Amino acid sequence: MRLKIISVIIMLVVSLSLLSCIVTSREMEVDISCDDFNQSPNSMRNEFEAEVGDKIRVKLCSNPSTGFQWKYEVIGNIVLKEEDYDFEEADDEELVGAAGKEVWTFEAIEKGTTEVRMEYTRSWEGGEQAEWTYTMFVTVE
Repeated sequence: MRLKIISVIIMLVVSLSLLSCIVTSREMEVDISCDDFNQSPNSMRNEFEAEVGDKIRVKLCSNPSTGFQWKYEVIGNIVLKEEDYDFEEADDEELVGAAGKEVWTFEAIEKGTTEVRMEYTRSWEGGEQAEWTYTMFVTVE
């Protein structure tokens, strides 16, 4: 009987120890359409509070057929890393040249604060610069 009780207690302790090791991370997302940018003063921003391991997914309207593309720079501490980048086609596949979305996933990797500034530009010489801008301020605690 004692052996069973001790075995059950050991199993509970091990189970609770394993559960405490599970890392829980949050996923935050911002999704900005072309209409959102056209209705704003061409510049948008967000602030995020994150913990190490959290992910921030940024979806921004983009139409590469126009020659525009998003570029970003990190200003300040390197507390985020780009985990993934993708382009999502427009929902209606029959609309040739329709805007889709450029999608980045950033992961918080260490404590600190940073600014990520994104600009929608035509990169060739003489092309329009910073047609739209998106800035996110991130504090990782």
